[in-house]
Amino acid sequence: DTATTEIYTLSLHDALPIWTRSNYEKTTSAVLASKGYSEYLPLYRVKRRRPDRVVHAEFPLFPGYVFCRFDSSQCLPILNTPGVVMIVGFGKEPAPIPDVEIEAIQNILNSQLAAAPWPFLREGQRIRIRHGALEGLEGILVKKKTDWRLVVSLTMLQRSVAVEIDRDSITTI
Repeated sequence: DTATTEIYTLSLHDALPIWTRSNYEKTTSAVLASKGYSEYLPLYRVKRRRPDRVVHAEFPLFPGYVFCRFDSSQCLPILNTPGVVMIVGFGKEPAPIPDVEIEAIQNILNSQLAAAPWPFLREGQRIRIRHGALEGLEGILVKKKTDWRLVVSLTMLQRSVAVEIDRDSITTI
């Protein structure tokens, strides 16, 4: 059936957000990977001061969420994974995250620039990076103290990530 094939193909190519129990993101991600699923858990690094040293720790960029590509008609193996609360969607229909949003997050994390979670922004000035590691990336410009940041949002989760940028490298859209 063509309609079934299109749904199957679509669901395997789009990342579906999975809501996890608190602090179970890494466990859930590891179990999904061991089951053979294409999962994605974006992590960011933080320096933490200890009395005797500075340590680097990794935390989920979107606490409580793991992204996974799977056939949405076969949800039971996903739902039976330790830490999974539910597959995010509208009613009983899983709602995929657009690939362009996932790719934007991957580009930010691969750039090695300082990135961190940021409050979701619905309004603001849209910009595009003209040159550098994030060339072509689009998002919202915000200012934090004296630094400029590009904010990229995952609309459906109402979560965002911010990365510090050079103001001279941007153009408005």
